[in-house]
Amino acid sequence: MHTVLIVDDSDINLTLIKALVLRLGECTPVLFEHPLRALEWCADHVPDLVIVDYMMPDMDGLAFIRAFRARPEGADIPVLMITANDQRDVRYEALDGGANDFLNKPIDRAEFSARVRNMLALRTSQKHLADRARHLAALVDERTAAIREREKELIVRISRAAEFRDPETGAHIQRMAHYSHLIADALGLPEADRKLILEAAPMHDVGKIGIPDYILLKPGRLTPEEFEIMKGHARLGYELLQGSGSAVLKAGAEIAYAHHEKFDGSGYPNRLAGEAIPLYGRIVAVADVFDALTSQRPYKKAWALEDAASFLHDGAGSHFDPACVDAFLKRWDGAIAIRCRFQDEEDPSY
Repeated sequence: MHTVLIVDDSDINLTLIKALVLRLGECTPVLFEHPLRALEWCADHVPDLVIVDYMMPDMDGLAFIRAFRARPEGADIPVLMITANDQRDVRYEALDGGANDFLNKPIDRAEFSARVRNMLALRTSQKHLADRARHLAALVDERTAAIREREKELIVRISRAAEFRDPETGAHIQRMAHYSHLIADALGLPEADRKLILEAAPMHDVGKIGIPDYILLKPGRLTPEEFEIMKGHARLGYELLQGSGSAVLKAGAEIAYAHHEKFDGSGYPNRLAGEAIPLYGRIVAVADVFDALTSQRPYKKAWALEDAASFLHDGAGSHFDPACVDAFLKRWDGAIAIRCRFQDEEDPSY
């Protein structure tokens, strides 16, 4: 069913055009004597065809077409203008203003039917194309979502691969990722960035896959030589993840490379300082260290939460970005909730 908007200040013309429209079938005419009221109606309705007279009080047909076309929903709707035979200048101006076709006065019924049918056929084609475009967009969204789910699965598996060779737990990965999201939110980052860091942070230590077991699993303190090898996991993680077309893997590469940099430039692997350290790396540095300090491991006891918070506070400006520390501490209740939500499984060896 097509909706045909008819705008004419003459009752006789409205009655005639309405009758002609109804004879076409599958059409619902909507009549207005006043152009301004017709425009008000258009604020809540989208017609399939507009038939408008040129000569009207308050607002002529040219002004009506310009106002109608200015609306986003009126850009592609067919417009048929009724004019007199000798109004060529008006026709030229109407074409510039957005009219698609014209009818001469007095209206010829056969010509009216042919022109209106053609314009409604055009509108039907537009609707079919729009429906097709929406269908394709939905299909693309569906396929993209499926790809994203497979990508997330891959990321989890990559992160767990590093986890299997490291005494740190899966709960650690979950906590530090959510701590990172918490900090990003407190810093006012856009939702897309917050989601990205939540998904990418678990890959921060994926480079440990390439570290020998005798170093990675050593219970005691590393020698300087061993520590130099251990530090290589940042570069290994970056090399493993870089160059991907995935935004998450790109962010993971950045985090893997930068999360051991220190704000004063004394970190590794590139001794970056201040805001030269990528923001995601500065955020994850706070989240990772806090969870490492407050987690029990075979080689150490867990710190008290207050002691770990003091460590972050004291390290602001040297080890950590002060803004990231401040953001984390301001969301302390949220951090405690994350810690309670993701608990390590009990291990009798602890």
